[in-house]
Amino acid sequence: MSAQKNKPATTTVTESIVATYLEHHPDFFNKYPALLTGLELPHESGRAVSLVERQVALLREQNRQTQRRLHELIEIARQNEDLARRLHGLTLGLMAADRPAALFQILYEELRQNFQADQAVVRLFAEPTEAPHAAPEFAGGEADQQALFKVILAKRQPLCGPLHARQRTFLFGAEADDLASAIVAPLSGVGWSGILAIASLDAERFRPGMGVELLANLAELLSLILNPWVKAA
Repeated sequence: MSAQKNKPATTTVTESIVATYLEHHPDFFNKYPALLTGLELPHESGRAVSLVERQVALLREQNRQTQRRLHELIEIARQNEDLARRLHGLTLGLMAADRPAALFQILYEELRQNFQADQAVVRLFAEPTEAPHAAPEFAGGEADQQALFKVILAKRQPLCGPLHARQRTFLFGAEADDLASAIVAPLSGVGWSGILAIASLDAERFRPGMGVELLANLAELLSLILNPWVKAA
C-alpha cells in the first residue's frame, strides 16, 4: 500500500499539451535546433518536408498575400485619384454655367460619360426665380410627387437600390421600366428641396449599403450652385 502511495503520478502527454507548451515557449527550437531538421510534415504533393521548409513556404505565401493586398490598395488609391479629378472637372463645369438649362446639360452629360450613369435627372420642388431660368427640372413647390421622396428628403442622406414604380416614372418617364437600380440624393436650399437621381440598367450597379459620400458631396455642391436660381417658398 505504502509503495503505491509513494509511486509518482504519471501524466499522459497529449497533442494539446505539446501544442500549449510550444505556444508558451516559442524559443524552444532555439534551444534544440537539431529537432527542426528532424521533424517532417506531410505535404500536398505527398513528399514529407521539414518544419523549416514548411515555415519558409508559409512565409512565402504570407508575402504573396501581402503583395496582393498592396496592389489592391494601390489600385484603390489610383481609382480615388481619378474620381477626384473627374469630380473636380465636373465642379468647374457646373460653376461656369450661366443658366440652369446649361448647368443641367453639363451635369447629365458628365454623369453619363464619366460616372457610368445610364440616366441622370434633377427634380426641384420649387419655382425658378425668373422666367428666363425656367427648365423642365422645376416641378413646382406644390408638386404632389414630392411625397414620393419624403423619407429621402427628411433623412437628407442619399439612398441606393431599386426605386418604386411611381418614383421611377416621375423621374425618368418612358425609360423608367428599363432602369434596375438607382442612387438618389436630396437637394436643398433656402426654402426649397429637390432630388438628384442617377440610374443604371444594371441591378447591381447601385446596391443598398454602398458608399454614397461622393454623391452626397455632389448634391451639396449642386444645391449651392442652384440656390440663386431657385425661388424660396
